[in-house]
Amino acid sequence: MQTEKTTLQYLFSAPVIVAALGYFVDIYDLLLFGIVRIPSLRDLGLSEAGISLEGASILNWQMTGLLLGGILWGVLGDRKGRLSVLFGSIITYSLANFACGFVQDVDQYKILRFIAGVGLAGELGAGITLVSESLPKQLRALGASLVAGVGLLGAVAAYFTVELFSWRNAYFAGGALGALLLLLRIGVFESGLYVNMKDMAHVRKGSFIQFFTRKDRLIRYLKCIGIGLPTWYVIGILSTFSNEFGKALGIVEEVKPGLAVMWCYVGLAGGDLLSGYISYRMQSRRKAVMLLMGFTFLGSLIFLYAGIQTAAMLYFATLWLGFGIGYWAMFVTIGAEQFGTNIRATAATTIPNMVRGTVVAMTISYGFLKPLVNVVNAAAIVGLVCFAIGFYSIFTIDETHHRDLDFVEEY
Repeated sequence: MQTEKTTLQYLFSAPVIVAALGYFVDIYDLLLFGIVRIPSLRDLGLSEAGISLEGASILNWQMTGLLLGGILWGVLGDRKGRLSVLFGSIITYSLANFACGFVQDVDQYKILRFIAGVGLAGELGAGITLVSESLPKQLRALGASLVAGVGLLGAVAAYFTVELFSWRNAYFAGGALGALLLLLRIGVFESGLYVNMKDMAHVRKGSFIQFFTRKDRLIRYLKCIGIGLPTWYVIGILSTFSNEFGKALGIVEEVKPGLAVMWCYVGLAGGDLLSGYISYRMQSRRKAVMLLMGFTFLGSLIFLYAGIQTAAMLYFATLWLGFGIGYWAMFVTIGAEQFGTNIRATAATTIPNMVRGTVVAMTISYGFLKPLVNVVNAAAIVGLVCFAIGFYSIFTIDETHHRDLDFVEEY
């Protein structure tokens, strides 16, 4: 006689554990270049000006890989299955990161970070889609939070690996972690909802164009992206340029952006673990995200205008902000739940990578405004736009907490 699984059995099932560990390795590799940028380019013989110029260029190559990879893996996830992406993406970024340990010049570095970006784009979306389709609807938020909470600690692992070992060994470690994870994935089964849908000949699967064929679907897609904007405003502007804010606020001590980003991700991991529980208790995705987004908005005002005077306080502020944007897993889950099984992986994979891509517009806007209104006010203006779009999107999007995911999108 088959007995019903308990909540813990569902939450610690193979799809959840493997998705969580996969996201851990994904975040480790995603942030690694940002942490080793200066020492690695210095070892390659670049001057300080060259490090600044080529470092930005390499990062843009990685970001371009993420954007293109998001579409590639999303479409493959809906056409070939969620597991095909979980295997293919980790093989791609693990080999690329291992190869980064042998890099000898900037051109090699750019190509390898582009390939790594393509691979890294598939991990979270495919993992969240598989978890969302494998768990009962009342536990989806908790499962997604567990995946992101564990996964985001990869940022902490990356920081301390670089502190303890050379940058080349940090890349080798990332490749080795990927290889180990690949072995763990062998026993994971495909989503039942996908298996039931894949043989439906009349259903169009994995079409990125499908988001643009109907106005209501396009609006849903854009709102999902809008919800995520404050998350990468915090990471891409406030944390990444924390050294500039330290100087603008008159902080005497050196503010290290790498350390600020690490503390941001520590907070993010904690917030992600809590956001699922909040959604579970409130029986609402929207209320949980609104609460954390409001917490982040308040933290941003404190960060910019409360008169922070020490590096320690600034790091604490980034920890606060990281906790606030801990609705990241909830935001990806909302994206997965908004769309049918035939384009769900495409949605869940492209949406977070589209948000990451908006960092380019944010940094350009921030750079343009700095000489006009000073560093602090420039960041505030960019943030105001991001939060306005974010609050509008979460207030007006459909609630999906109780939604049954066994449906498809018509072309």
